[in-house]
Amino acid sequence: MNHLPEPIRPPEVVQLPDGTNIYADSLPATYAGPQIVHQHIHQAAPDKTVQRIALGSGVGAGAVAAGVYFGPLLVGALTAIAANIAMLAFLALVLGWCVHTVVRSIGSSDAAAAVKNVRKARRKRG
Repeated sequence: MNHLPEPIRPPEVVQLPDGTNIYADSLPATYAGPQIVHQHIHQAAPDKTVQRIALGSGVGAGAVAAGVYFGPLLVGALTAIAANIAMLAFLALVLGWCVHTVVRSIGSSDAAAAVKNVRKARRKRG
């Protein structure tokens, strides 16, 4: 006894044989054959190695977090220390060269003669 006209449905709504309405995009897709899955396997990043070892040996999440967090932190700290030592070595080299140049330019002829005498004395002993 439904005297109302058939409601107008948007084109994406489909009525199934059992009377229920569904959206057309939620219908199962037709079978188009087997799907091909392309899987690319890459080597793990260096910071993941500690994590994989820890997970494989049954260590808890704390060790995994520590390895992931402190690994790169340790590398950064060692790099900073090495850079500081290299800078100090370069600074010592430059200062040594400066002192050598100043002493050589200030030195008198008496000092040069004393250096020659010391060299001769060392050669005679050795």
